[in-house]
Amino acid sequence: MDNGNTGAGGRDKKGLVALTLAGLVAGMVGLSFAAVPLYRMFCQATGYGGVPQVADVAPDTVLDRTIKVRFDTNVDRDLPWQFSAEQRAVDVRIGESALVFFKAHNNTDEAVSGTAGFNVSPEIAGRYFTKIECFCFKQQTLAAGQSVEMPVTFFVDPKFADDESTKNIEEITLSYTFYRSDDPSDVATAPGDRASGS
Repeated sequence: MDNGNTGAGGRDKKGLVALTLAGLVAGMVGLSFAAVPLYRMFCQATGYGGVPQVADVAPDTVLDRTIKVRFDTNVDRDLPWQFSAEQRAVDVRIGESALVFFKAHNNTDEAVSGTAGFNVSPEIAGRYFTKIECFCFKQQTLAAGQSVEMPVTFFVDPKFADDESTKNIEEITLSYTFYRSDDPSDVATAPGDRASGS
């Protein structure tokens, strides 16, 4: 019976197993933190989950077919703002660039920051709804009682008209929800030349 060697070898194996499990747990924790940004990048790249695409310019092709784009605005109860679209809906030709404005107002007597999330419905339209300029995912800081107009420039990709699953869609809804955001990183205040105090 070899008590000394077996005991030491058993401890070494247990230590290796414990170290491997600790590494696995650390890796899983790291992946859980990376999952949200990775999922966001995947959705932005594919339009999955109704997430619009992003482009620098509108396409050269503009179709005769028009589509109605409705705007839905929401504010989380922790953010003391009013937020609305200046137009409830617009009719745009597919491929045509459209510019719309949203208005936010800080109802408090102190500066408050918020960040907007968004989606498009029906979900399938997200892969064709493309933003050129948007305030979403950028922290907006409004001074006490301040009101600002925030522009959104977008177009519906002409490929929308060729997709069998979108041929019968006549309306798209772009929905925004503003959440309180006290993280000072990535602060992008709304355009100052369009801001007005109230």
